[in-house]
Amino acid sequence: MNPPWPPRGLYAITPDETDTDRLLARVEVILAAGATWLQYRNKAADGALRATQARELLALCRRHGVPLLVNDDWRLAAAIGADGAHLGEDDGELAAARAALGEAAIIGASCYDDPELARLAAASGASYIAFGAFFTSPTKPNARRATPELLRDSAPLGLPRVAIGGITPDNARPLVEAGADLLAVISGVFDATDPAAAARAYLDCFDARPAHSPSTTDISTP
Repeated sequence: MNPPWPPRGLYAITPDETDTDRLLARVEVILAAGATWLQYRNKAADGALRATQARELLALCRRHGVPLLVNDDWRLAAAIGADGAHLGEDDGELAAARAALGEAAIIGASCYDDPELARLAAASGASYIAFGAFFTSPTKPNARRATPELLRDSAPLGLPRVAIGGITPDNARPLVEAGADLLAVISGVFDATDPAAAARAYLDCFDARPAHSPSTTDISTP
């Protein structure tokens, strides 16, 4: 899959859900509402369930034309043919993931509040860099706190920038204005009373920003 690049919009991340049918139904609503990317993340599932859910989600994403990335586990991403993986600080070398997944894969790196991690990720072949938490996060209440300046200051790296951590439609616009290309969200959509409306509200935060930010390198594939 060659998704539009640079990306722009809602980067939905799945919650810890062990009921696969319920997970698929919840994701279907959010993809239909226009989510840009989906990341499969499930800290409550064992390896067998994660493999099953990841394959089911990949089929669902294919139907909607949305890339699927796997959180933490690039080996699982490679095994199911996912579009990429997102790696944290302790999830293995980015270069190894790139070698296994190929040049076309979307491989993201968590950079937290550290511009040096962003520079290292860019040098190692990351497709995008992620900063956060920008606000108190119900998923990771003790996460390091990032500032919008990180988004602005990392523009010269020429990679799409993802903002994560406690982001709501009410506090997201300053992050988009600072250069966030994607808003990564778990509870903001999956715990919403109306997940489809919540997804659209996040997408609306990009309305005032040009589709191609002048600070982001414009390339056809990651």
